[in-house]
This record gives sequence, C-alpha cells and structure tokens, in this order.
Amino acid sequence: MIERFGVGPRLSKAVKFDHLVFLAGEVANDPQLDLRQQTAAVLARIDAQLAQCGANKSSILYAQVWLADMSGFDAMNEVWDSWIDTANPPARATVGAQLAKPFNLVEIQVVAATER
Repeated sequence: MIERFGVGPRLSKAVKFDHLVFLAGEVANDPQLDLRQQTAAVLARIDAQLAQCGANKSSILYAQVWLADMSGFDAMNEVWDSWIDTANPPARATVGAQLAKPFNLVEIQVVAATER
C-alpha cells in the first residue's frame, strides 16, 4: 500500500511504500538564514517529516544533499555531523547545483526505513 503525506497539487512531502519512506527535498524558507542555519532548519524539517511517517534519522538509508555553492561543504558538514546518528550513518551524496530559489543555499532529500 502506498501512503502519501503532505499532498499538494505538484508533489507529496513524503511517500511511504512498504517499509520505505521517500521524502521530497527539503529547503529552508527564511532568506535571512546563512548556510549553517538553513542546514539546521532543513534537518529539523526532515526530523518532523520522518516522525510523521514512523521513521527517524537513525533509519535513514540514503541522503542526497545539494549545495548552491560547494565552498559551503565544510559548514554544511559541521551541522550535519552534529545532527546525524553516528552509529547509523546513511549513504550520502553531495553535489553543487543551482537551487530553485536564489536564497536557498542547501536542499536535502532522504530515503528511510520504517517498521510500520
């Protein structure tokens, strides 16, 4: 059975199928935030989305990170490293990309496992 969360006209914020949860890419909505603050905001949104779907950061299998400027890689990683469950780190890729809005500095998408 497929479950969809946060369904909008263009996309679902999350889709759950079997024991997998696929989150849409998350971005920060505040243009005043710097990269570290945006990363923290995005990770908080991911926490909330995963909780709604019966998962958490310890069950993340894969993460994709997009940075508007790869020179921010170390700053993003500082926040990521303080957030991630180091006993259960996911596979992850990070790439530089032009993001949808000029003030978005980071976007993160994850796939996680769940028991329910």
